[in-house]
Amino acid sequence: MVESLQTSCLHLSDWGVIRAQGADAASFLHGQLTQDFALLDREHARLAGFCTAKGRLLATLVGWRGGQDGNDSEILLALPADTLAATLKRLSMFVLRAKCKLSDASAEFAVYGLLGTPAAEAWTLAREGDAVQIALPGPGRALRVQPAAAPAPAGDALPPDDWAWAEAAAGMAWVRAATVEAFVPQMINFEVLGGVSFKKGCYPGQEIVARSQYRGTLKRRLQVFETDAAATVGQEIFHSADPEQPAGVVAGCGSRAGRSVVAAEIKLAALEGGSLHLGRASGATLQPRALPYEIPPQE
Repeated sequence: MVESLQTSCLHLSDWGVIRAQGADAASFLHGQLTQDFALLDREHARLAGFCTAKGRLLATLVGWRGGQDGNDSEILLALPADTLAATLKRLSMFVLRAKCKLSDASAEFAVYGLLGTPAAEAWTLAREGDAVQIALPGPGRALRVQPAAAPAPAGDALPPDDWAWAEAAAGMAWVRAATVEAFVPQMINFEVLGGVSFKKGCYPGQEIVARSQYRGTLKRRLQVFETDAAATVGQEIFHSADPEQPAGVVAGCGSRAGRSVVAAEIKLAALEGGSLHLGRASGATLQPRALPYEIPPQE
């Protein structure tokens, strides 16, 4: 059961849901996404990515088993709505003879972001009837998905800027329309956050993702910054020593009280000296902020 607490909640109207239905739903997704769906149980969700053959992320999403106990034929996937249609279309191209039907179920569900939830390990899942609540990385953060007709979760209204701020401060970014194909998963610390399994079989881009992990070739990572200017997802970042070539890109951001937290994919070499600026070399200075998790050293 989902524990009933006074929390703050925001209806994430810019999110949607894909339904994968059929006897092969789990095995099909297992062969397409970066995480292990074959071993997915009913007490956990999976953070996962959908990549091109070159290992570039087309979408990032959260998946869990839907339906009632004993019914393993349905998996639901929540993701930003601006990548949903293209993701659904591309996934559908690979279904072929698999017993799996994919559909846009966004009209059936409402997705909420919650702050102030009990501490829980990321990606653990609690159920309350047809609603699920999924613990996210970052203190007191959760994603709640429930039937569209159900009343909104109890709690104070959460300003969108506060949710975006907490997301960026947690060192987490979702692929949006502006960043489709911009990142290999590790460039946004996706494997650190639990979005990649290196023990499962092949999926599109798997060779590139594995090579990035084990050959010490990563030259870019997601870092968190603060600045006094408003940022936008997809905005370029420049280094003071190289004003012509972008050193990174904004992957997630949130602003409040005249300050912004920016989760940005950055060249690691650009962190060794000089300064980073938003939009152009003369733009607002980005001040480094500690990541809330550790990045393992490259092997």
